[in-house]
Amino acid sequence: MGEFFSDNCDNILTVSAVNRYIKEIMSRDLILSNLWVRGEISNFKYHSSGHMYFTLKDENCSLKCVMFRTYNLHLKFMPENGMKVIVKGYISVFERDGQYQLYAEEMQNDGIGDLYIAFEQLKRRLASEGLFDPAHKKKIPFMPRTIGVVTSATGSVIRDIMNILDRRFYNSYIKIFPVRVQGETAALEISHAISKLDEIGGVDVIILARGGGSLEELWPFNEEIVARSIFNSSIPVISAVGHETDYTIADFVADLRAPTPSAAAELVMPEKVTIINRIRELNVRMVDALQRNVKQKRDMLKKLADSVVFRQPYDRIYQERMKLDILNRDLKKSMFASLERAGSKLGFLIGKLDALSPLTILSRGYGIIKLEEKGIFVKSVNDVDVGEGIEVSVKDGRLYCTVRKKELNDD
Repeated sequence: MGEFFSDNCDNILTVSAVNRYIKEIMSRDLILSNLWVRGEISNFKYHSSGHMYFTLKDENCSLKCVMFRTYNLHLKFMPENGMKVIVKGYISVFERDGQYQLYAEEMQNDGIGDLYIAFEQLKRRLASEGLFDPAHKKKIPFMPRTIGVVTSATGSVIRDIMNILDRRFYNSYIKIFPVRVQGETAALEISHAISKLDEIGGVDVIILARGGGSLEELWPFNEEIVARSIFNSSIPVISAVGHETDYTIADFVADLRAPTPSAAAELVMPEKVTIINRIRELNVRMVDALQRNVKQKRDMLKKLADSVVFRQPYDRIYQERMKLDILNRDLKKSMFASLERAGSKLGFLIGKLDALSPLTILSRGYGIIKLEEKGIFVKSVNDVDVGEGIEVSVKDGRLYCTVRKKELNDD
């Protein structure tokens, strides 16, 4: 202690020395070096370094806390603001800030089990990601040829499943992938088994099974790694974990939940005798339907055979032939009438054309006059001069004349 205190007033301590001294005092205190503290979490921060910083508070006071990554890796749940917890650790001083705080080493939920909290937190997170969405559920095949079973190699579960499948439909083929269903390595083994069956192929459906147990014993089926393996499997997965009242994360992600392993075997494979009876029933119904159909067709055939078409098959042809003769006659009559009308119209037009023909005019004593040298038709006395030669066309020839005199008509 002489390092810190002296009768010499000139021995002034630094801030660092004071904080270090206080830290040493706290470290020697039996209560502060190992204590449990109950409180409510606030100001929670999960740093990128992996450390957790938060405050524990009650109705009167608050206490700064830190939980380093080394310790929080073992937590079964994620701390949240407002959560009531019990924290084990020790009180010490953070020398740089001169601030004392609780260095947490363990954390338990105050009132609700840690595993239950972890279950609810993972359930909410996976649900928000859509892993429970019915749209992603794959259809369980009817009468699968090969069934993969992921469960313990020992115990009654595998024997129950095999007995039920053999009793219901002994033709099915079972591939057993033995895994641990309890303990620290169980979740990893289960996840590996599902992924391996999916990779190998040749399996139509997977049954993930385990008998009943406590929440701790069933915990491997609540691990995120198992949930994601089920979701990523291209093969439909039936979850049959625990008893009917037991629910795990695997149940929510799986394509189908069975209340028990035995129920899973009954769901995945129908009874052979039931299928045989159903086939027989369908066969009887098919024969009855065929017989009714044949009878209907026979009745229809008899009706057709008794119809006029079959009794007098050529009658319709004769009727149509007579209609054709009538149409042919009417067509000829119409054509002749049209030709007659066209001939009359043509004669009328020829008459009109003949009446306007210059030759017809010449036959009535008229002539056509034109200048002999110029070839211009004479329409007026002014078109020709006295002494000029003209050509006069008459009915049967031409006259070549010389104009001796001309005179105009009096108007």
